[in-house]
This record gives sequence, C-alpha cells and structure tokens, in this order.
Amino acid sequence: MPTYEYECPQCGVFEQFQRMTEKPLTRCPSCRRTVRRLIGSGAGLLFKGNGFYLTDYRSESYKQAAKRESGGGSSESKNSAESKERK
Repeated sequence: MPTYEYECPQCGVFEQFQRMTEKPLTRCPSCRRTVRRLIGSGAGLLFKGNGFYLTDYRSESYKQAAKRESGGGSSESKNSAESKERK
C-alpha cells in the first residue's frame, strides 16, 4: 500500500497508508480540519528478474564497444596471449 503525505494547517505534515483506489483524505484524523495532499517524491523502484537490467536494452554498437574494451574477441588480446605463450 502506498504512503501518502498530507498537510494540516494545525497539526502539520502527516503520512497516511491508503489503497490506491481509496479517495484522498479531506479532513485531518486528529483535529478534523481540511487537509491538503502533498506531492511526494515516491520511492525508488527495484525490478528483479530477467529483462530489467540496464544492459538488456543496449544498442548493438554499445555491446560491440564493450566487447572490445573487455577484450572479448578482440585481436589485441589474442595477439598478446600468443606472444606470452612464445616466451
């Protein structure tokens, strides 16, 4: 359930757990004065599972550049490995 922030002119800011389908509060639960719902910053989302990682949606050019930098299949890494074997 999301947490919503409200501001009461007398009590100040308070949080209220509500379902998304519930209507916003109009009165403070403590003093019964009119309240105003605040715009919250929200919470960070954490996606788990396949398909949610940043690298899953990279362009082909990015993937090729990353491969070159990591040495995955580049001719430089093969040449250096061959030269080490000769020594």
